[in-house]
Amino acid sequence: MYCLGLMSGTSVDSIDAALIKIQGSKLDLRIKYLLNISYSYPEKIRNQILRVAEGNSLSIEEFAKLDEEIALSFVNVVKEVRKKHFPIELIGSHGQTVFHRPPAINSIGYTIQLGRGEIIANLTGIPTVNNFRAADIAAGGQGAPLVSAVDACLLSHPHYHRCIQNIGGIGNVTYLPPKCTEDWYKNITGWDTGPGNMLIDLTINKLSNGKQFYDSNGIWASQGKPNYQLIEKWLNHDFFHKKPPKSTGRELFGEEYLEYCWNDAQAYKLSETDFLTTITELTAISITNSYKHFIKYPIDEILLCGGGSHNLYLKERINHHSPQNTIVKTTTEVGLNSDFKEAISFAVLAYWRYVSKIPGSLPQVTGAYYSMLLGDVYLPF
Repeated sequence: MYCLGLMSGTSVDSIDAALIKIQGSKLDLRIKYLLNISYSYPEKIRNQILRVAEGNSLSIEEFAKLDEEIALSFVNVVKEVRKKHFPIELIGSHGQTVFHRPPAINSIGYTIQLGRGEIIANLTGIPTVNNFRAADIAAGGQGAPLVSAVDACLLSHPHYHRCIQNIGGIGNVTYLPPKCTEDWYKNITGWDTGPGNMLIDLTINKLSNGKQFYDSNGIWASQGKPNYQLIEKWLNHDFFHKKPPKSTGRELFGEEYLEYCWNDAQAYKLSETDFLTTITELTAISITNSYKHFIKYPIDEILLCGGGSHNLYLKERINHHSPQNTIVKTTTEVGLNSDFKEAISFAVLAYWRYVSKIPGSLPQVTGAYYSMLLGDVYLPF
């Protein structure tokens, strides 16, 4: 089946689309990668998404309009893919997260991804699966990370312990034990590691007065010196010490948290460059520290994906803080496009939901009581 995955993450930098041809069932899945495109939101919509995700209020009417505009943006992406003259038989749309609240004691979680699946299905004429996170949350899970089962199928190695580290706005990891070990699938774990690109991008935007949105190749941060006293303080945040399952979002590591860090840094009289370097170093150490705290085996390979995999300085710092024998590279280097891995994953999750009717979640990753069929199915009229 020809399946199109659509993904826009917490950075809201673009809608990514990946078209793949899928054969097989869950553990013997075979995919053929066909094409990808990225589509930028209109600036007005992107800015509104960011404001809502930071906690600004909308009326119900405004909320409904934003939901519709996001769906129409996703429809425009499908139209662009169709210009390449490939068939599309199924769409898996992650939608746009604007709110994520993990479950707590005596409280189930809540998550909102906008971009109505029924609009996408009916305006494209293609069956669409979306709202993947809700079923896992209803079963007591975090609703994130959701792609660990896909990572297991596409990126497990017969003999290597691997960490598949996505660096979007938020970082998340899947730990994959070697397939040669007993009960390897049951021993897969995963969690959100904390900030990915989010704090770095917000810092760049702040320091450039809105003229830049990201640190290209990490060039700016590479020119500074990190302040480890600040980093040690920031790493005392409860989230970093909480045991998995765990997830987070812009609500925790957004503009408010950056201002907290900025105010902390004033006592140290850091240059702007040193502040950016310190934020980047925090991101790298929060990732590698999570492996040290929550994985009991030596890691052979860390495979990076997402936009942050292009930040060469961040990649170098992750490598620096990893054990000497651990190899850090991208998923592209092992055959899975690192820029579009998340979009590919939601194409696979849609296939499992619509075609195979196979649960897509891993309870040991999300903390759900049991594995769930993920996603709502919408058929065109």
